[in-house]
Amino acid sequence: MHRLALSGTPVQNHLGDLWSLFEFLNPGMLGASSVLNSSSVLTKSLDPDTRALLAKALRPFILRRTKEQVAKDLPEKLEQTIYCELDSTQRKAYDELKKFYRASLLDLVAKEGMNKAKIQILEALLRLRQAACHPGLIDKSKVNEKSAKLDTLIPRLVEIAEEGHKALVFSQFTSFLAIVKKRLDKEKIKYEYLDGKTKDRQARVDKFQSDPKLKVFLISLKAGGVGLNLTAADYVFLLDPWWNPAVEAQAIDRTHRIGQTRQVFACRLIAKDTVEEKVLQLQQGKRELAEAIIGQDNSVISTLGRQELELLLS
Repeated sequence: MHRLALSGTPVQNHLGDLWSLFEFLNPGMLGASSVLNSSSVLTKSLDPDTRALLAKALRPFILRRTKEQVAKDLPEKLEQTIYCELDSTQRKAYDELKKFYRASLLDLVAKEGMNKAKIQILEALLRLRQAACHPGLIDKSKVNEKSAKLDTLIPRLVEIAEEGHKALVFSQFTSFLAIVKKRLDKEKIKYEYLDGKTKDRQARVDKFQSDPKLKVFLISLKAGGVGLNLTAADYVFLLDPWWNPAVEAQAIDRTHRIGQTRQVFACRLIAKDTVEEKVLQLQQGKRELAEAIIGQDNSVISTLGRQELELLLS
């Protein structure tokens, strides 16, 4: 019996993902306490020597093919990060929220410890990320107020539509997409919409692909980031950064895939001087870790030394 594992994102969250694949391919090969599944490797703090050693040990078992290798005729993809400056009103609201959470969380952690404060920490990060997007995500009475990201996004969508292009707009917050809907209605830009509650997903996709009047597709990041072929669009906007860079890459690849004939432009909107910039730093750490392990030359190692073997069997 032979086993193969096929994955577009073998390292989606951490290197424990790779351990899971190997555990299926050859149960027990890496052991229950494998270095791949240890707590030290789940972080982004691996030193260069350890990364190189791990990459060398794993490379004989991984055959990697990138889009650049198998789809050489695919048009270029350009990615850009656009930093949005909060106006005085949004800045004041964000800073007040940050000040509140900073004081309350530091006090809670001092008293209870990190483990018991995890829920509160996650909630604080969620609220700060929402405040960076639009004040209406924190207070529903403010859905009609301005936000830096909305003021950056809408003029670009208007221009794209007028020039005959199509765009995908991703957000993890359906409440933010609802606000974008209202602005698109005001600008008389026709759009499609998809989130986790959408039943007729394929029908929405087919309509967007075939109807030249539909210029924008609003998509919930987690619901529509995979499994959709949307090559009619050549612009992608990510309204808020996700912790996992692989999820964002998959969202962009809804349009940058075989069948695309035009250059693809992907834009990440980041609220300047907010928690979102820290998310970008965390993302970069994960990218570097994944590339260090699976991104090198994938030729089979002719000799496997004792140190590498011990690593694999540890």
